[in-house]
Amino acid sequence: MSLLQIMPDHDPDRVLLRTQERTEITAALAPLGVTFDRWTLRSNDGGADTDVLAAYRDEVDLLRVNGGFRLVDVVRMAPDDEDPQWPATARAAREKFLDEHTHTEDEVRFFAQGAGCFYLHAGGKVYAMVCEAGDLLSVPANTRHWFDMGERPNFTAIRFFQEEDGWVGAFVADSIARRFPGLDQLRGATVA
Repeated sequence: MSLLQIMPDHDPDRVLLRTQERTEITAALAPLGVTFDRWTLRSNDGGADTDVLAAYRDEVDLLRVNGGFRLVDVVRMAPDDEDPQWPATARAAREKFLDEHTHTEDEVRFFAQGAGCFYLHAGGKVYAMVCEAGDLLSVPANTRHWFDMGERPNFTAIRFFQEEDGWVGAFVADSIARRFPGLDQLRGATVA
């Protein structure tokens, strides 16, 4: 299930809010300009990227028009125990966005399968938003954030871009990301 955990940016051990309730998540993220929504899951049988996009064609087309997104693609990470290089590949992919950064355009992701966690740093707080299959998250441009796909990444996400380089992150020098619990720790904790 989707999960939001909010912590002071100076105290990662203190939990201000931990909830799986959609209305609470939406209300807590709205003041940041963050959109959280859920789409009905559709079977895409783990097929090709075109199958994933076809399964959500109506939603994708509507979001493209409303958001001015010119480019849409699918990104996926899945464990491959047959590939001896997979652990190193997964570590490198995970490390890529584990530090605080911003983007010049909104970061919009729909999780068709699996999970990932966006951490938003705003107003003296860190909002750790664990997205699961069916979740759509839109993070406004220039919001300080980072992303964790966990120790064993396993997700398929549709990404929306206005420009070809929209995904390029501008990393900040004073990142606090490494002090906060990762996706695996957040998912393993009990919701109060």
